[in-house]
Amino acid sequence: MQNFERGNLLAAECPSRDVLRRLTGRWGMLVLWALSGGPQRFGGLRKRIGGVSERMLAQTLQGLETDGMVLRRDFGTVPPHVEYELTPLGQQAAARVGALLDWIEDNLPSIARNWPES
Repeated sequence: MQNFERGNLLAAECPSRDVLRRLTGRWGMLVLWALSGGPQRFGGLRKRIGGVSERMLAQTLQGLETDGMVLRRDFGTVPPHVEYELTPLGQQAAARVGALLDWIEDNLPSIARNWPES
């Protein structure tokens, strides 16, 4: 395990950009937001996050798990029972992401006024 100091997102080679990509990608933000309500199973997450494919959800969860944001809990039962939940680090990230997503929803009418008419 490497010991890192504070990241520098503006530096091209900084590994914090990988975290940024996984965290702020379209699905990463929505997964964090969806899990902020508590642990959920894969199928429940997929239903809650409209439009996400099974493959993209699995990749997103794996990336967030790699970064220590999401905990995957396998209950070792047949049929399989697996739940996903936010870690303390993930809860911190979800709070910040949630603030941005709330802002977008609250300001959507103002934002949409700037879109070209079709």
